[in-house]
Amino acid sequence: MKSFFTFMILVATVLAPAGCRSIRRIGESRQSIAARRLSGQGFNAMHNDRWDVAESLFEDALDVSRTDDRAHWGLAESLWQRGESDLAIKHMEQAVRLSANDPKRVQRLGQMYLDVGRLEEAQQQSEIALAAARGSADVWALRGDCLLAANQLSDALAAYHRALAIQPDYPELQLQAAEIYHMQERHGRLLATLDRLQDGLGPEATPARADILQGIAMREVGRLDEAKRSFIRAAGKDPNDATPHLELASLSLEHGNVDQAKTSLATALMLNPNSLLEGDWSDRFKRQQERLADQQKLGDSPIELR
Repeated sequence: MKSFFTFMILVATVLAPAGCRSIRRIGESRQSIAARRLSGQGFNAMHNDRWDVAESLFEDALDVSRTDDRAHWGLAESLWQRGESDLAIKHMEQAVRLSANDPKRVQRLGQMYLDVGRLEEAQQQSEIALAAARGSADVWALRGDCLLAANQLSDALAAYHRALAIQPDYPELQLQAAEIYHMQERHGRLLATLDRLQDGLGPEATPARADILQGIAMREVGRLDEAKRSFIRAAGKDPNDATPHLELASLSLEHGNVDQAKTSLATALMLNPNSLLEGDWSDRFKRQQERLADQQKLGDSPIELR
């Protein structure tokens, strides 16, 4: 009998730690499930633009379990949305760590770094994400954004084309590619890219910036009336932007319509009194006025826009 009790005590001693660990794992599992449920509710609220509710749910999830990567991710997005970029990045860093470098979270962290000007860290994240997910359009987009920020235009364009090969319907990248073609003065490629963008979105849904770029390219290839229509379309889409009115003023002045140029310039200055100080607008108008004066002295007739 004594040996039996000795045996039972020995068994209890051996099994007790394992039992405690098992109970602890069950408790942790329940916490994890509860945190995931709260995170799921948070993402639903976020997708319905209920950001304050989402933030509260993600915080509740982290109160239940600090190791829920989805809760860190969701809270990061909520904080980012209301301008708390530093704290948002800290939570996204946690989400990346807890998810063992999930490519989607790595890509998002890299984009956050880039948006706050931490280019080197953004580049590091883009390389990590690319090593794990070369078939992701978003990862290639981040890579292109980093290269563009580093002024490596050709490499950035190549990265955007890799992304567009994976996901042809990606308007933001089509517009980025168009911007690079504009900087490279490759007007034919710029127009072809914008044509594809308009085919996908429709003329009315195409961003105003695309219309401005189209107008610039049309002007450069001599399609002046189409350039004018593009600038007018851009002005209609974004009534608060002075840029299309400056472009219209420049186009009118270039071709001798001084009164129309004055009207467009007055509109631009009403919208943004400092608009002439941005870019090279002041110098451009000065050169155009000098050319127009020379034409008038020589008796040349400027081209008239319809």
